[in-house]
Amino acid sequence: KVLLFVYFFPFFFFSNVPPSIPTLTTSYAHGISSHSLLSGTVDQCLKHTVERYPDREALVFMQDGMRKTFAQFYQDTAAGLLAVGLKRGDRLGMWGPNIYEWILMQFATAKAGIILVSVNPAYQLQEAEFALRKVQCNAVVCPTQFKSQKYCEMLRQLCPEMEMASPGGIKSSRLPDLHTVIVTDSQQPGAFHLKDVMQAGSSQHLQQLQDLQKNLSCDDPINIQFTSGTTGKPKGATLTHHNIVNNAYFIGMRTGYNWRKNVRICLPVPLYHCFGSVGGGMVMAVHGTTVVFPSSGYDGHANLVAMEKEKCTFVYGTPTMFIDMLSQPDLAKIDLSSVEGGISAGSPCPPEVIRKIINIMGIKEMLIGYGTTENSPVTFCGFPIDSVERKTETVGCICPHTEAKVVNPTTGVIVPVGAQGELLIRGYCVMLEYWKDDEKTQECITKDRWYKTGDIASLDAYGYCKIEGRIKDLIIRGGENIYPAEIEQFLHTHPKIQEAQVVGVKDERMGEEVCACIRIKTGQECTAEEIKAYCKGKIAHYKVPRYITFVQGYPLTVTGKVSHMRLYESCCYSGNGIIIKNKQFL
Repeated sequence: KVLLFVYFFPFFFFSNVPPSIPTLTTSYAHGISSHSLLSGTVDQCLKHTVERYPDREALVFMQDGMRKTFAQFYQDTAAGLLAVGLKRGDRLGMWGPNIYEWILMQFATAKAGIILVSVNPAYQLQEAEFALRKVQCNAVVCPTQFKSQKYCEMLRQLCPEMEMASPGGIKSSRLPDLHTVIVTDSQQPGAFHLKDVMQAGSSQHLQQLQDLQKNLSCDDPINIQFTSGTTGKPKGATLTHHNIVNNAYFIGMRTGYNWRKNVRICLPVPLYHCFGSVGGGMVMAVHGTTVVFPSSGYDGHANLVAMEKEKCTFVYGTPTMFIDMLSQPDLAKIDLSSVEGGISAGSPCPPEVIRKIINIMGIKEMLIGYGTTENSPVTFCGFPIDSVERKTETVGCICPHTEAKVVNPTTGVIVPVGAQGELLIRGYCVMLEYWKDDEKTQECITKDRWYKTGDIASLDAYGYCKIEGRIKDLIIRGGENIYPAEIEQFLHTHPKIQEAQVVGVKDERMGEEVCACIRIKTGQECTAEEIKAYCKGKIAHYKVPRYITFVQGYPLTVTGKVSHMRLYESCCYSGNGIIIKNKQFL
């Protein structure tokens, strides 16, 4: 019966079974599932999991030595937020690294109908002001500082009125909507200490919370995630309970968390980003997994130690993070035998890196996830039993209850199977809007709710998707279209290259030329001439980098992605070659 169904509806795929026969006739895919979409709120999902697994470990923060079972984690912090004057629909900015209080606020705000705003922990003064003003934040929760990030000091610069204000009574000229600051680890003028907020909820506030929850809807906005800003200014993607609950649900279904026993996820990716907050935090709430945080900020060695000590079964990371883990000098001494699988997402992962993760780290069930902040985030993901070729060459198949099509960017017409075009997504996962920005929302979401990803992709006859590059990253050299990702993947096959990033630089004659910024493996020496000779005859002549510069590292967003915008801005043509203008990231 299943085979007959697939025959008559060739564009449908089941969620947990990889397609075994070619079925697509055009570049349109629709993921269906025997599992319905969930209709609950974030808190309802967490409460259900707490009732099922009260004594199971939910969270492990290795840096602090903190462990919480599901029963211990499920607190009434939400009532405390109401007690200090916050109300349903208010925006609360969580500004900080991967700390316990981040997860605490993620679920406390959802329970009270407050919209959590994920503020980039690396933001400096002007960036933080932009984010808080953009979404009219009513409250901010942060630690005093983390490493060189002095959060309270920056808030005092933005709101000097804090010094004389009573907690909850801030009236700021620069941030007129902000009235409450909550500090997680110290007492500060004009701010609440989080421990006091957690104890502030009276029986009256608990009753208020219960009454409020009766009117919460799964379609309510619950999280504002700022886009990564790799190619432009961040925008506030507004997500609902329905968006993130179901995305977490189907991430778990695709990876097998629903049937695996004792799933323990090593989570080095930031909670500020959907990959961490949905793929980690929400997956924990929906599937009852244990999430292990190796460190508050990214630390490659700490990741390996966490996987060994905590017997993690899955690990998440961006390609840059996995490249870093692979380069750790003591990797061979670390016991990773408990690690069954992993997910790489956030940016394209070179095939050679995936092969090394599988062969050197021994993570056989490695998956590639693809998505965008605006899509909650995952829309394509591989299967644990996929072939190595599919793991290295594609980002997997469409996820359940999601549609995808590849269209000609100019005409909007669906292209043939295997042809390149812009990838569009439609389904439960598409965000509500960019917060208070109708113009930007309408630019990327069509009237019939297709989200324009801005990614160039292709679908094969089995429905597997290959991401070719970003439209905005496209290099046009003498009329030839060149996608940096293709060249980057090729350069990763060179035995001396640790990592490569490609950007286009202005050229008076050709319009643009290809510039490769290359990081060489430790102990190796290499020249630009050697790289060019390696490329010759293996890739088209116009794709061979005209300029090659050797770097120590790359400008990154907090999510671990390489910021192509900053990398592009840092490269300039001097007449004799490329000069890196800004060496702060090298």
